[in-house]
Amino acid sequence: MVLVVKQYRCTHSASCLCLKGHISEDALFLVFRHMNWNPRMIAVFSCVSKWFDDIAKRVLWKEFCHARAPKMMQDLHSSGSHIVDGNWKALGKLLIHCAGCTKGGLFGNIHAPGHFVFRTRFSRTCGKSILPPQCRTDVLYVSDPCEHLDQGEEGDLGFFRGIFKSFASSKVKKMLIEKQAKFHPKEVCPYCKAKLWNLLQADMIPRSASIRLDAYDDSVEYYICLNGHILGLCTLMPVSDSEDAKE
Repeated sequence: MVLVVKQYRCTHSASCLCLKGHISEDALFLVFRHMNWNPRMIAVFSCVSKWFDDIAKRVLWKEFCHARAPKMMQDLHSSGSHIVDGNWKALGKLLIHCAGCTKGGLFGNIHAPGHFVFRTRFSRTCGKSILPPQCRTDVLYVSDPCEHLDQGEEGDLGFFRGIFKSFASSKVKKMLIEKQAKFHPKEVCPYCKAKLWNLLQADMIPRSASIRLDAYDDSVEYYICLNGHILGLCTLMPVSDSEDAKE
């Protein structure tokens, strides 16, 4: 099935590729379900049509999230919790995009371009390991580190990302407020544009984080935004020759 679109003049902008009035929401739903909620196509059409972007935020990104990580979505939705703080588009992007970082940004002088990630495993167990011991009843899903190898003096880096369940009522948020943790003065969440807390600066990253992430001690740093999205970085331990031989 192919979605054929013609360009029409639109009041939103001179360059807008407008679908409004020429294809129904039901038809869009069926087309993108047939494409298994292809995130690249959703993103492309969202960039050129405000009308389509509104539908994508309400419907298509939600369906994509449920199709890509059904068990995770079911857990995040259980007990009456809500995961759409920051919207479904932000969560969809988090599932498939490693944000990397820019020089002078969140992680100092490190520069690593963001990129699409075809498949990533998110784990509650890993999430628990990077939380302070007194906050481990919170539910946090964290990805395996996305490896960025041979980054000069920094060595092999791993970028990880994640999402809290019910962050607004979490112990981590309560602890950050009690510590009077400061927001980053300039940078915002790459997924939802909300303000960010630095967990390293708040002295809330346990040693178990480096063990779980296969990273050097004291090399783990991560941020949490007001909507409960995680953005982190660690310096990965090198794989030994003996471990290479086993593979």
